[in-house]
Amino acid sequence: MKYVLLVSHGMFAPGLHSALNMLAGGGREDILSASLEDGMGSDVYAANVGKCLEAVGPDDEIILFGDLVGGSPLTTAANVIAEKNLLERTVMVGGMSLPLALSAVLMKDGMELKDLPGMLIPEAREELKEFQITGGDSEDDI
Repeated sequence: MKYVLLVSHGMFAPGLHSALNMLAGGGREDILSASLEDGMGSDVYAANVGKCLEAVGPDDEIILFGDLVGGSPLTTAANVIAEKNLLERTVMVGGMSLPLALSAVLMKDGMELKDLPGMLIPEAREELKEFQITGGDSEDDI
C-alpha cells in the first residue's frame, strides 16, 4: 500500500486530512496525519509520527507531505522515517496544499512512487491562481 502522511505546524495536517476524507472518501486507511502543536516538544511529536507509521508494513511506501520545506514537522518526520528504515520507500514534498494532497491520494496507486513528485508538483503549481469575480450580476460571472 502507498500511504500519504501529512505533517504540519498546528492543526493544518489534521484539517487537510479531514478535507481529503470528505473529497476522496471517508475512512481511508491510506491517509495519515500528525501535527506539531503549540508548546509540544519534538520528542512527543516524533512519538506521534511513529504511532502513525505503525500501520506501514515492510512492502508499503510513503508519500510524505509537510507544510514547510525544512520545517520542524517535515524534518522530524523524515528522521523518524529514517530511524524506521523506511527512507528508501519514501518520497517527501514540502509546501502541501489540498490540490497537491488530493491528486496524490487519487493518483498514487497508478504510478511508481519515484515518479509521483514530478507529476504532482507541476500539477499543484497549476492550481495556484488568482480568483477574480467580474462586475456582473449573474452567477455566470463567477
